[in-house]
Amino acid sequence: MESNNLALVSGANGHLGNNLVRLLLQQGIPVRATVRNINNTAPFKGLNCEVVQADITDKASFVKALQGVHTFYAVGASFKLWAKDPKKEIYDVNMQGTKNTIEAAAEAGVKRIVYVSSIAALDYTTLPTKESNGYNPDRRDMYYNSKNDGEKLAFKLAKELGIDLVSVMPGAMIGSEAFLPLNVSYGVLKLIINKQIPIDTKITLNWVDVKDVAMGCYLAAQKGRSGERYILTNEKCMTITDTTKLAQKLYPELKLKVPGAVPKCLLYTIAGLMEFSAKVSGKAPVLTTKDISMFSGLQQDFDISKSRKELGFNPKSTEQTLTEAFAYLMNNKELLK
Repeated sequence: MESNNLALVSGANGHLGNNLVRLLLQQGIPVRATVRNINNTAPFKGLNCEVVQADITDKASFVKALQGVHTFYAVGASFKLWAKDPKKEIYDVNMQGTKNTIEAAAEAGVKRIVYVSSIAALDYTTLPTKESNGYNPDRRDMYYNSKNDGEKLAFKLAKELGIDLVSVMPGAMIGSEAFLPLNVSYGVLKLIINKQIPIDTKITLNWVDVKDVAMGCYLAAQKGRSGERYILTNEKCMTITDTTKLAQKLYPELKLKVPGAVPKCLLYTIAGLMEFSAKVSGKAPVLTTKDISMFSGLQQDFDISKSRKELGFNPKSTEQTLTEAFAYLMNNKELLK
């Protein structure tokens, strides 16, 4: 599949990666998709793209996969906020993955990289947060650290290796198409529908439709300025409690209860118990003490004027995004199990 506009999407069975593959195919762009597990074919059913095995921890696999590629969408990463050994399982994987894939792209002669960073790599000390505020000074979370340090490393390597690189920073992505396991953000909506959020954590999320983010990635490849970063999410965040109120209004038959407020000390106690059982079971907890200390009450509001002006990024509203995402989950009951 040689073509002067061949695109490669890494992490192509993930939520963003898969929606990006679909969008590029709709735009008439030939796509090569990389996955870690080549047997995971469900997300590619009916899609006319080449699927190859490659792992961000294995540079040689990417040198091979990136042959003949014009634009590389670096989506693949370890996206989890909890692990038994977060430094090793999240931070090291993402840092090594950034280094491996960008070096591989340079060796393979790739012209342009759209590097998927995250709103985690932004400074929230003055609101609304914008790209020029710099990086997140909060160093308590290994996923956040991997996004901050990974993006800096990506820009540094791209400059040294003489390759065009644009960074995009998505918010909490929800919406179709989606496959199990659901990503962390979509998992929150699943918890709401399944009545598994008993208390008001005062945690906010900045919801964005995954299809809008995919379009933002595509626009960044077309119009983004090399060496620049672009926020891809909505202006305003919403608390998990207000998100529950919206679900309650949309689906009265579910008889959802709005989570009650509790003192912060009790939040810490509950989170501590959840973390303890997670260490025993090895399953990620719904809530951690770090989540409370980092995110309870944190306003995630953004100035997205740069993405609007330079890329033409225009996300649908938070309410519409959530309404469609809830409907998708309700219509695909297997995702709620």
